[in-house]
Amino acid sequence: MAPSRSRSPSEIDDEHNLDAILNSSEPAIDLNLPAYETSVANFSRAIANFTARSIAEITQRRDAHDKELKRLEDRAQDVEKETEQCKLKEIELIALLKCEREETEEAESAVASLRRRVEAEREVLASIDANIQTLRARVANLRKERELERDTLAMHARPMAAEVRACEHATGLVIEGVGPDQLLFRYTIKVDDDSRSTHEASFVIDLSSQFKVLTSTPQLPTMPLLLDQLNDSGDVYTFIKRVRQAYVKLFSKSCRVGVECGL
Repeated sequence: MAPSRSRSPSEIDDEHNLDAILNSSEPAIDLNLPAYETSVANFSRAIANFTARSIAEITQRRDAHDKELKRLEDRAQDVEKETEQCKLKEIELIALLKCEREETEEAESAVASLRRRVEAEREVLASIDANIQTLRARVANLRKERELERDTLAMHARPMAAEVRACEHATGLVIEGVGPDQLLFRYTIKVDDDSRSTHEASFVIDLSSQFKVLTSTPQLPTMPLLLDQLNDSGDVYTFIKRVRQAYVKLFSKSCRVGVECGL
């Protein structure tokens, strides 16, 4: 059997009060309604305040949540836009890299081609240098040979120099080389044996291909005709004699028309 619970003094007072009320002729219980109404009103206000605070808190949190969602949505849109821009930039960069790769390949091909050309040019230059060295050696040998020939000719010409000068004085003709395949003929002419004055005449002839008189001093009117005869016959000695005779006639005619010959 369970032990009995001891009752509190308030419970004993309520039991005595209840017995007294029930034994009275007009039983009545004082409900203390003003205090109850006051308590209910306070409780209602507390409930209303709690509800208002809860609604305000919920509203604040909902607004904060909506703002956060809006912020996240805006951020997501910004990220999506940035992603699209990055994708476009990536496509552009890929195209640019492709172009740069193609340009690099072209440049490498051009460089390789230039290197091959440089190597070929170096080989050509090496061959040219070898040829130059060979030609220099040949030129040096030819110079030595020419010097030897010149010395030999000079040695043989020394004994003949006096004879050549005597022939030039006797014939009144000096022949000199003035250029490649070019000879200068210079005459010293007396119009007659009694004349004490002499006349100088000269011309330069080119012997390279066809005979051609480059200059003549003084001008000889019959020179073209004599030159045609020379090209037809090829007889240089006859041409030299005929030119001398033409100059003699020219100077004789000048003396006859009044040029003083005895000066």
